Amino acid sequence: MFARDIGPDSASALSTQNLYGVHPFYMCIEAEGQAHGVFILNSNAQEVETGPGPHLVYRTIGGRLDMAFFPGPTPEEVINQYLQHIGFPFLPAYWALGYQLCRWGYGSLDAMKTVISRNQALGIPLDVPYADIDYMNHYEDFTEGGNWTGFPAYTKQLHDQGLHLIVIFDPAVEVDYSSFQRALNADASFIEWARDDQVPHDIQDQYPMAKNTKIMLGNVWPDRNTAFPDFLDPRNNTDDWWAGEFAQFHNTLPFDGMWIDMNEPSNFDTGTYSSLEQRLANAKLSCPISGADSSLDVPPYPTQAVFQRDGEYLFSKTLCMLGKTAHRTRNFYDTKSLYGWSEARATYKAIPQVTGKRSAVISRSTFPSSGRYGGHWLGDNTARWEDLQTSVIGVMEFNMFGLPYVGSDICGFNGPSNEELCLRWHQFGAFSPFSRDHNSEGLPDQDPAVWPSVANAAKIALTFRYYYLPLLYSLHYNAARYGHTVIRPLFFEFPGDNEALEISEQFLWGSALMIAPALYPGQTTVHAYFPYATWYSLQPETYGQQMFSGFNDVKAPLSSLTPVFVRGGFILPRQAANTTTTASRLNPFEVLITIKKDAVSSGELYYDAGDDIVPNDNIEQHPRVHWQFSFSTSLVGGVFSGNCETCSTAVKPPTLDTIEILGYQSTPNFTQFKLDGSTVNLDMSKTFYDASLQRVVISSKNLISLLALKKKFTLSFSNNYY
Repeated sequence: MFARDIGPDSASALSTQNLYGVHPFYMCIEAEGQAHGVFILNSNAQEVETGPGPHLVYRTIGGRLDMAFFPGPTPEEVINQYLQHIGFPFLPAYWALGYQLCRWGYGSLDAMKTVISRNQALGIPLDVPYADIDYMNHYEDFTEGGNWTGFPAYTKQLHDQGLHLIVIFDPAVEVDYSSFQRALNADASFIEWARDDQVPHDIQDQYPMAKNTKIMLGNVWPDRNTAFPDFLDPRNNTDDWWAGEFAQFHNTLPFDGMWIDMNEPSNFDTGTYSSLEQRLANAKLSCPISGADSSLDVPPYPTQAVFQRDGEYLFSKTLCMLGKTAHRTRNFYDTKSLYGWSEARATYKAIPQVTGKRSAVISRSTFPSSGRYGGHWLGDNTARWEDLQTSVIGVMEFNMFGLPYVGSDICGFNGPSNEELCLRWHQFGAFSPFSRDHNSEGLPDQDPAVWPSVANAAKIALTFRYYYLPLLYSLHYNAARYGHTVIRPLFFEFPGDNEALEISEQFLWGSALMIAPALYPGQTTVHAYFPYATWYSLQPETYGQQMFSGFNDVKAPLSSLTPVFVRGGFILPRQAANTTTTASRLNPFEVLITIKKDAVSSGELYYDAGDDIVPNDNIEQHPRVHWQFSFSTSLVGGVFSGNCETCSTAVKPPTLDTIEILGYQSTPNFTQFKLDGSTVNLDMSKTFYDASLQRVVISSKNLISLLALKKKFTLSFSNNYY
């Protein structure tokens, strides 16, 4: 494990290459479903070898061993204990849970406008258009290119429509323009050479601003050499300059979120040298591979990820290990894998100064506790079925790592996608917490509107997502407040079920909602596993039907909803879907109640302003309403109650107007509904009981107030003949 700019390789039988991030944590499921976890805090290059027994061998080539053991005994408790150790995840803005559309290669603002408008015209829910590095002037951070004239005005137009904008920023800063000069004026730190005699002055002295410094110059996207900010600077000078650059640029382009890429950190074409003559002959960054200065760049044991690959070094695709960080108090050899984490922290800290609102930071490179500051996309995947399949695993894994705001590039980033793959990826991606379509430069468009069938499937799946966004947001709130997962493998809820331990292509939203996407070409059914519990179908063709435990072949049409099921014994909040979260949040609330025999159903709803800053980064100080719901049944009738665990008068939620119940075995007397003892007049045009499905729908405008002034309620009713 060593943070490196290498994308996932899902087509290989076993790839042991370094990837973007480092997470030295594992969880073991023991006999009878008991679990424990182990975390080894170390930022140096490291590796793990598994063997029979089972056993594992852990090796690191530097730093210290700081180990923590988490006894569980359930998988969810292991993760909760781990997150108590490393820190709970951040709470994304509500709009950041909406669908997001991006590509590298728009080329111009007009091209971006065309793609966004054609998807809006088809009624596809959309909240966040993106701009990749195309929008910059020669790929320089905090600039706009000539083909993007009018970008600020277009951003205002997006805001007027209730949308939000995220743009990309890379850490490497070109060393001959104003942002770099302001960094020097602010005494910000950059990664540096250890000594002046190591500096390649034939390169360095070409840049008046960098001349007479030890700053290590690399080559990334900008036309000329770049410097890498030292976000471990203990004086905070670098973080303050970084925040100032965001704030200044935000005055020009009022973006809403930050996407930080290339932060392993990545450097192009890092070379080698064995002599001064070799170094002078190379215009790009070169690192020593012989002599006294090579001890960190060519250590005695470089780990298997380097040793087994000809021509690879620890510094391949990055900076020289002998570099200095933390304002020259640490070696880059020791801190490289912390770079993405430190940039995410600096970017997250900048948000109050930049936008004044809660936002979302998306980072490629991550490390334990990165989830406190942002989310993660699974990197530069490839448009192939294997990458779709492993994306399901990746989303579950990063929830275990404390980064619940995670997702893959829908349809695939590298290589041309195709209609069926893109359709199925949207059907899965609509259930990832971070849901974004993104592809690479020079490839055909793959936004939903390209294919009518994909547009239809994406609209269906995303409309369902938006309908249940109050549930997804409540799960994120629970993660931020208590340290829980949002997406879970089946075995998290059923740890004693040996079959569930083997399921890698289904997953849960929290405890209640199970998704079984189609992940293979030509697939028309999913061989889905249902652990022993009560399950109801939410697919339109079989809505409300109970599912047998064990394996079931469920239909997975291209033209309908992803196979999705709800577990009995829960209460799920939801809101009618619009094409933006801004509009959806104005709709009345609903709840879906699912019956489990001889059990009380329960659930919760978190609601807040959606984008207000969490005071002092303390979720307990955040203004919100947190309703806890319960529903009990008997032969006589039913009782639905709510208790507002935390109620802020500053928060004004919509009313709860509709209650749906699945698995209710008697016909309610719709004239006998009472709210806190007073008779309720129901809207009988929307209220009914379907005996064949044992389904109840109860509706009335402004049925139940969820304002803080009313901290409890009880809605009771009797059945016919009682």
